[in-house]
Amino acid sequence: MPTRSARTAWTGTLAEGAGRVELTSSGAGAYDVSFPRRAADDAQGVTSPEELIAAAHSSCYAMQLSALIAEAGGTPGSLDVTADVTLRPDPEGGFRISGIALTVRGTVDGLDDAGFVAAAEAAKATCPVSKALTGTTITLDAALS
Repeated sequence: MPTRSARTAWTGTLAEGAGRVELTSSGAGAYDVSFPRRAADDAQGVTSPEELIAAAHSSCYAMQLSALIAEAGGTPGSLDVTADVTLRPDPEGGFRISGIALTVRGTVDGLDDAGFVAAAEAAKATCPVSKALTGTTITLDAALS
């Protein structure tokens, strides 16, 4: 399996500096990052590590869930996955990701609600990004559409 890479060029201090993260393996894009926008309610077109983690988690989870639905005898029609990653002050200093909320709605042939929820829970436990984030509380809200 390949290794994927991203690169960030940063200038300045945390409070006044800014950077640009580039998805170097794929060349899919480059995005501005800054701490003031990271900590603000309105990101104003600037991404953050938390948003990039949310993108990684939602896409990984969707892939894993589609595999587990098929393994359980179902056929996924569509899966709509959202990952909400929350950054909070850490009582021990600095900041920490305090939680990730996964929400999935799907259309699936061949599985009932219970079968879908079981596959969704298994995907939460087994997707590689969930495994990488084991130090964070991950919740799941799963339902058929």
